[in-house]
Amino acid sequence: MKWLGIGLLAGAVILGLVGAGTYNELNRLDQGVQAQWGQVENAYQRRTDLVPNLVETVKGAANFEQNTLAAVTEARAKAGQVTVQAGRDVLDNPESFRRFEQAQQNLSSALSRLLVTVERYPELKATQAFRDLQAQLEGTENRISVERMRFNQAAQAYNTRRNSFPTVMIAGFFGSRFSEKQYFRAQPGSDVAPRVKF
Repeated sequence: MKWLGIGLLAGAVILGLVGAGTYNELNRLDQGVQAQWGQVENAYQRRTDLVPNLVETVKGAANFEQNTLAAVTEARAKAGQVTVQAGRDVLDNPESFRRFEQAQQNLSSALSRLLVTVERYPELKATQAFRDLQAQLEGTENRISVERMRFNQAAQAYNTRRNSFPTVMIAGFFGSRFSEKQYFRAQPGSDVAPRVKF
C-alpha cells in the first residue's frame, strides 16, 4: 500500500511537470506569435503614416482625380478604425482577423489605383517628393510581405505544437487562452496572372 501511494505521488509529480512544461512552451510560442504580430502592425502602421504625405503630394497636381484621393483617404481611415477595434482580439478571433485583413487589402487596392492614376500625370511623376514617397511605399509593401510571412511561420510553429498530442489536451484545459492562430492568406484572385495589354 505504501508503494502504491508513492507510485501515485510520483506519477502526479511527473504529470504536473509535463503539464507545466507544456504550458510554458505554449506560452513561449504564443508570445512569439504576439511579437511577430506587433511587427506586422508596425509595417502596416508605416504604410498608414505614408498615405497622408502621398495624398498631399498628389493633390498638388492640377486636375487630379478627386475620387481616387477620396478612396485612398477613406480606405486609410477604415483600416485604422478596424485596427483599433480589433486590438488583441484579432489573433484569437477569426472574424476580427478577417476584418483586419480585408481593411488592409482595401487600402492596398486604393493605393494601387492611385499609383495607376498617377501614370497619367508625368509632371507629378517627375517630382522628387513623389518619387521619394513612391520608393518608401514600395519598400513598406515589401516589409509588409516579409512580416506577414514571418507571422505565418510563427503561427504555424504555435499551431503545430498546440494541436499535437498531448499538448492539445492541455491547451483545451485552458479554454481560449491557447486558441489556434489564424494565417494570412493570398488575396482572392491572386492565383490568376494579370493580363497586360499593349
